[in-house]
Amino acid sequence: MLDHVSLFVRDMQRAKDFYVKALKPLGYELAAEGEGYAGFKHGDAWDFWLNLSEEKAKYAHIGFKATSEQMVKDFYDAALASGGKDNGPPGPRPDYGPKYYGGFVLDPEGNNIEATFHRP
Repeated sequence: MLDHVSLFVRDMQRAKDFYVKALKPLGYELAAEGEGYAGFKHGDAWDFWLNLSEEKAKYAHIGFKATSEQMVKDFYDAALASGGKDNGPPGPRPDYGPKYYGGFVLDPEGNNIEATFHRP
């Protein structure tokens, strides 16, 4: 079980601007920030963090839960509109399973972020 995820970024303002917009359709909000960090929460869960780093970290892949196909599409559109790059448009992913629906975007640091809905 995951408690939280942290990404290391070189440009905190650019990363915050991107994630505030990209994660809004998924119900996340920027809830804490200080010298070299920013924390996002979803409901009561403080589970996504950005940390400033002078060195570029290796790329990460993070899948955020969505509760509908439309939410995946809204995430994808918001992420592209805020500076992300397409890494796989929203749609079924039969290679991942018969009920898997996801959309993938590269964030400004090159991390692969995804919104995933598991259809009933």
